[in-house]
Amino acid sequence: MKYCSHCANELNFTTPVGDNRPRFVCPACNTIFYQNPRIVAGTLPVHNGQVLLCRRAIEPRRGFWTLPAGFMENGESTEQAALRETLEEAQATVELQSLFSMITVPHIDQVHIFFLAALPEAEFGAGEESLEVALFKEEDIPWQELAFPTVSQTLKRYFADRSVQQNTHVFDIQPHQALPKEH
Repeated sequence: MKYCSHCANELNFTTPVGDNRPRFVCPACNTIFYQNPRIVAGTLPVHNGQVLLCRRAIEPRRGFWTLPAGFMENGESTEQAALRETLEEAQATVELQSLFSMITVPHIDQVHIFFLAALPEAEFGAGEESLEVALFKEEDIPWQELAFPTVSQTLKRYFADRSVQQNTHVFDIQPHQALPKEH
């Protein structure tokens, strides 16, 4: 960020009075520009014990598999965002069951939220952001071809939870961290 969107003056990166961290501040009109984490919302769709995954048609990680998810839009809830992204990427209508995982990824300023979702019918297809969409049994998950650590960690927890009462998982993923820190 270089210029003020209110008055076009060049911004300073400084700690405003009464704040505790540096922000972009306009010295002419005193507007403070807050940069906050972006929320990624999605689902972990399940049909007859199989998980629905999408092969990405866009960067980053084009060609890799992921759960249907994407950035939340202004004016929608996390649940609405998860349902919209699942419909857009997998052409699937799901029924949200519960919050399954919430992962903070501070090194890229994101929070990923996945809802466990029932896929009542095996009806799905590749949306514009997907090359293909498929149902996978646990033993068939392409673990080495998963796009993001948030997806692989969510899937690992889902399959581990199937034999016990399911929990909500809240954890962090740090850069170059093999296993995320549980809260």
